[in-house]
Amino acid sequence: MSVTLIIGGARSGKSKYAEELAIKNSGTVCYIATATPLDAEMEARIHHHKIRRPSDWLLHECPLDLADLLKMEAKKEQTVLVDCLTLWINNQLHENSQQDFSLLFFNLIASIKNSVANIIFVANEVGLGIIPLGEITRQFVDEAGRLNQQVAQAADEVIFMVAGLPVPVKQKPQVR
Repeated sequence: MSVTLIIGGARSGKSKYAEELAIKNSGTVCYIATATPLDAEMEARIHHHKIRRPSDWLLHECPLDLADLLKMEAKKEQTVLVDCLTLWINNQLHENSQQDFSLLFFNLIASIKNSVANIIFVANEVGLGIIPLGEITRQFVDEAGRLNQQVAQAADEVIFMVAGLPVPVKQKPQVR
């Protein structure tokens, strides 16, 4: 099937656009949420996403073991929407900032090889802003950038969201 990466800045319309794509694909949608409600503000964000999603979508809350879950879900003819890779990296850093991120990312990309599902990833573009002061924040930006590059390479299509508008960066070849 296909892999799509929807990337952009905060509040650029990434999730909404990804949800619209999932609806257009028709059929079963498996939504994989990576957010963890660490505070009231994040709880409100999660709630906003929940009420916007169609009630018939399957839901997996997966803050850490994304590659294992994707490996299983990619074997099914469905649309899998992962929202979002950036929060997943945040969770990984919080869990163990000394882990082998290269291996973690390799396993994630490997989990979608030979997929029969349409997979939509949502991620934040974190490399366009100010370089953070703290070591862990710089590590976060570095790892997010590395993962975004790898997912973009593996994706059939990459859409950059700007002010709610989708800008194609990498398009699927047209079938003739």
